[in-house]
Amino acid sequence: MASVSGADVKHIVVACEAGMGSSVMVAKMLAKQLKAEGVTVTHSPVNQLASTQHDVVLCHRGLAANAKSAVPNSPVIAFDMFLGDLRIAQLVNEIKEGSTISDD
Repeated sequence: MASVSGADVKHIVVACEAGMGSSVMVAKMLAKQLKAEGVTVTHSPVNQLASTQHDVVLCHRGLAANAKSAVPNSPVIAFDMFLGDLRIAQLVNEIKEGSTISDD
């Protein structure tokens, strides 16, 4: 199980299948919520994660196994809904509070 302190998170990658659409929306929403913490949020196709710089990977639950395979030493946070998902809100709080972020 990979983990990181929320205080150390400076870059989140939102992983997706094709690199456009819903993941871009999630990345923009997170970037706005975490701007004051100095966190950069980008998006990437899940099959290109190994070449990205990141502290945490966020992806839809259906892609979580692929993401964990691509970056086994990084925390992979899985969510179910692109808007209003409680796990995304929890991730934001973990970063703001500096608490531990672990794989789901």
